[in-house]
Amino acid sequence: MAELATIARPYAEALFKACAADLSAATGWVDALGTIAENAQLQQFSDNPKTTVDQVVELVSSVSQQSLPVAANNFLRTVIENGRLSVLPEIAAQFRALKNAQSGSSDAVVYSAFPIDAAGLAEVAVMLEKRFARKLNPSVVLEPELIGGIRVVVGDEVLDTSVKARLEQMKVALTA
Repeated sequence: MAELATIARPYAEALFKACAADLSAATGWVDALGTIAENAQLQQFSDNPKTTVDQVVELVSSVSQQSLPVAANNFLRTVIENGRLSVLPEIAAQFRALKNAQSGSSDAVVYSAFPIDAAGLAEVAVMLEKRFARKLNPSVVLEPELIGGIRVVVGDEVLDTSVKARLEQMKVALTA
């Protein structure tokens, strides 16, 4: 079976070209659809041979917290008709990567032991943009086991200033 990335690429590229006029709005609804499509029960429902495409589109549209534009409904219908609902999260990731490549930015996931407010995140983003030398789109994920500090993942680069990482370094140094 082909890899998810191989299956998702043509969909992401076609959607990127079709939504070139308003990539920001498209990114919002593509990410929302990708998140919804990760649900195992939804995938099981869509795989049922007795379920119609209209029923799956209706269900996904009703679950979405925002009203979907015509382009989103058409895209969703195409993906479901081709039996690719399970690939939708990967399509969303590749679409986001294409958008980031065009704008010269990257997604940054900031793992923190404690919640970070908008002002704090903006301050951290400015420092991280200097460190990584590019525009970043930060998002925060709570990870209490870090104890304190943050761990930042940008693509395949990781910056770990957490207390947990420092304790691990001390442990290695003491046992060496």
